[in-house]
Amino acid sequence: MRTPPNERLTSDIAGTPKARKASEPERRCILSGETAPRETLVRLAVSPAGLVLPDAHEKAPGRGAWTGAPRAEFAAALASGKLKGALARAFKTGDLELPETLPQMIEDALTRVLLDRLGLEMRVGSLILGTQRIAEAARGGAVAMLLHANDASEDGRKKLDQAWRVGRDAEGSGERGLELPLDRSALSVALGRDNVVHLALADDAAVARVMKPLTRLMHYLGHDLPTAERRASVCAPDDELNETNERNEQ
Repeated sequence: MRTPPNERLTSDIAGTPKARKASEPERRCILSGETAPRETLVRLAVSPAGLVLPDAHEKAPGRGAWTGAPRAEFAAALASGKLKGALARAFKTGDLELPETLPQMIEDALTRVLLDRLGLEMRVGSLILGTQRIAEAARGGAVAMLLHANDASEDGRKKLDQAWRVGRDAEGSGERGLELPLDRSALSVALGRDNVVHLALADDAAVARVMKPLTRLMHYLGHDLPTAERRASVCAPDDELNETNERNEQ
């Protein structure tokens, strides 16, 4: 079987603080033809009936197609017919149905994956909530990453950012917590807590797990991506099923 144009490629990503044991998986965007780390691309899958749907978990069986286009560009490609043509080439069939709401479906799916990940981190004790608890943990050096809802007050952010810098011996660096592409309402509903405005991750492993879906969502929404340092360790060894899907796409 011929290798599809968006098949897996690999390359080493430089500028990360930890050496990677394996090459960073890459894919080729079906719209731009450019390759990029898989964490910034969205996988699309097709149902037996020909319906194209987002595969935010990268677990749907069979051939997949990858796109790194931000939402605005993706919507334009859908409206012009360019997306359908690219998908027809990737899936080797023109019998495809593309929902008009596909851009919103992708955003909703990526958002749900991120919120589910945060919920899992809370259940295993890696997510710290509550301004006072976060401030105490941050000053004690027990916060690996600080996160803020996008409607958090500037005053509240500054206080926690300062506590985080103190705990990291980074005073004067200007380092700040990362603004999520989510407001307090979405976070509160997803986590089952009242008024979730600030969050903290307690260890590097939790940061790596959260950064993968967060980076993908931010890229799709056209937001500034986290720095290489914050994205370090996002190597996507989630489970063996991903490897099975990769073999199916060959």
